[in-house]
Amino acid sequence: MNLLFLLIAACLVLLALLFILPPLWRQRPIAKAAMNERNIVIAKQRLAELTEQLQMNALSQTQYDEQRVELEQALSDDLELTTQIEANPEKGQWMAYLLMFGVPVLAATLYWGLGTFNAISPTPEMLASDEPTLPNQEAINKMVDGLAKKMQADPNNAEGWLMLGKSYKHLEKYAQSAEAYAHAYQLLGDKPDVMLQYAEALSFVNDEQVTGKSADLVFKALALQPTNPNALWLAGMAKAQVGEFMAAKKLWTQLANSLPEGSEAQQETRGLLAKIDSKIAEANNETGTKIVNQEATNAEATPPASTASVDVQVSLAPELQAQTSPTDTVFIYAQALSGPQMPLAIIRKQVSELPLAANLTDAQAMTPAMKLSNFADVKLLARISKSGNAMKQTGDLIGVLESVTVADKTRHTLVINSVVK
Repeated sequence: MNLLFLLIAACLVLLALLFILPPLWRQRPIAKAAMNERNIVIAKQRLAELTEQLQMNALSQTQYDEQRVELEQALSDDLELTTQIEANPEKGQWMAYLLMFGVPVLAATLYWGLGTFNAISPTPEMLASDEPTLPNQEAINKMVDGLAKKMQADPNNAEGWLMLGKSYKHLEKYAQSAEAYAHAYQLLGDKPDVMLQYAEALSFVNDEQVTGKSADLVFKALALQPTNPNALWLAGMAKAQVGEFMAAKKLWTQLANSLPEGSEAQQETRGLLAKIDSKIAEANNETGTKIVNQEATNAEATPPASTASVDVQVSLAPELQAQTSPTDTVFIYAQALSGPQMPLAIIRKQVSELPLAANLTDAQAMTPAMKLSNFADVKLLARISKSGNAMKQTGDLIGVLESVTVADKTRHTLVINSVVK
């Protein structure tokens, strides 16, 4: 046992006893003379009051005599009682003895049973035991399995699916993570944060390649939130992975400019931009004017902006007419065959106008960078939305032409004949 600790404890006990014992040990004789004098003064004051009341005829002589006798008797009793009170020299000393020996013994007994006297010089083992313990891998697996079972019993809990997706991602079970995010996406719809988490999980399943469904989700989220940092990051990654380095550079430059100056994220993004510049320079050195020639070839293959248009005849399949009302919204639009799903041209009509002929042109583009004249082939879609929401939702009616050449001036027939699942 540490000697320093014993010395400190003994000093503290002694200090406590110095506060407690002196008042119990000290004798305090009662001041009898002071009490007698006070009682006499009070009696004299009362007698003076009685005399004054007698002189003012407020009391009769008989009443005066009776009250005076009572006053004298009370004073006599008070003086007799005071003389009987004496200080007891032994009073309180037994408590002093008890505390003198009891306090140290009780303190030592309690600390021996409950305390840790060697904590004043802790060992490495003691310090390690004070560190918070994290759940081990087995405990984490059990918690995630429990959450998965809970979600099977409560499949409409969107927040639960999101939590399960994050948990599986932490465990690097990317297929299960993507499945959980798919449930959340189905319940929550086109929320950029959900779409991006889903897209990231899909990319991990696909060897970190942002392609296919993953890329579609990323560019859809980017269309909804053009400044979302995660969307810009993943969109740039998708472009870089397919060799579209200029597009990747543009996206990552926008991302770098939006990040806090000098932050770690900005420095990492600028590092990627440096690699992209290196890739572009390398490609130019190997193939001369490869990138420029590709852009020129695309420009030649695509009709000029002023003449780019697509004619389409839209109708509704008879078996689906009962599922619509005349005021339901009809969206007729063109999309790129790959990459961002933002409409290149879009027209809004109503079911009451079907069947109808429509002409999609660059004038109906949502942004100058995404328009018909920038693409040789596009996808045509017509969708009926009861909510009027421009984003595709479960229950909408839709018709699709998978590939149409923009330069083809014939009228394309598009039938709305299926339900969005």
